[in-house]
Amino acid sequence: MRIAKISLFLFVLGFSIFNQGCKEEENNPPKEPQLIFKFKFDSTQTRLNNIGQSSPVPVGNAGQSPRFNGMSAHYIELSQGIHTLVGSGEVLYVGEQTTAGGDTAIRFEGETIVGEGETFFSVPLKDVSPGTFEYLRVSLAYQNYDVDMFAVISLTGTIASFVGFNTYINSYTVKDSSVIVNGNRLQGYWAFETGGSPVPVEVQSGQAPGTTVVNPLFATSPIPAGSCLVTGEFDSPLIITGDETEDIIITVSLSTNKSFEWVDTNPNGIWEPLAGEAVVDMGLRGLNPIVE
Repeated sequence: MRIAKISLFLFVLGFSIFNQGCKEEENNPPKEPQLIFKFKFDSTQTRLNNIGQSSPVPVGNAGQSPRFNGMSAHYIELSQGIHTLVGSGEVLYVGEQTTAGGDTAIRFEGETIVGEGETFFSVPLKDVSPGTFEYLRVSLAYQNYDVDMFAVISLTGTIASFVGFNTYINSYTVKDSSVIVNGNRLQGYWAFETGGSPVPVEVQSGQAPGTTVVNPLFATSPIPAGSCLVTGEFDSPLIITGDETEDIIITVSLSTNKSFEWVDTNPNGIWEPLAGEAVVDMGLRGLNPIVE
């Protein structure tokens, strides 16, 4: 009789443990493998021009490699090859847009702004069409970074730079100050301030005359005019089978190599806005997708 009671006890205990395990699985289902995108800002990466060729700073200009605080993206696409036209690859993400300011524009308030090493987008791998992809295309939208400058004394300025094709902005914060816009701003709109410095400079804004957008596929797969759709080639093709059991992490390494460029009227290689040294370019200088 005692043996029967022990056996019943063990049966009940085992069933209880099994049942508890089932409930835990229901409450915490296994995590689906994800395709994850993160930013890296690399000042040593090759400095490229619009067509993906190595590009030194032009004579008469100067540049510096900004220190990034955050960035956002508006569009992500995996491209099968050199002849894959924009939109014909595996489009993973398109950010929010609005016509509140008139023309169609990126809605700034809907963007996800992240720093280096932080995830800016992820999607379950089961939702990605299987295929072999040679290129990654990312449309950059907003940048925030620190630069060195001289205005009576040496200062650090913070730049808010809008590089998307067109952006509808309610308001934004450069460093310490908020700027109200309630309207559209075209690619190249920027503002800077030196909040917290010994000689604080109030927010100043401007419009860069051009933005470098690197596209090594310019001859076979051009990008829309005015976009910031940066293109980069994988070191070896990315293969999605549909049977993945672990996350795939793609580090989007962006070249910040002297990406902040101005007319150096002195010339001394130091940005001096009070001397009339106008900003001419804020575009990132290359994209290198790294698969982990």
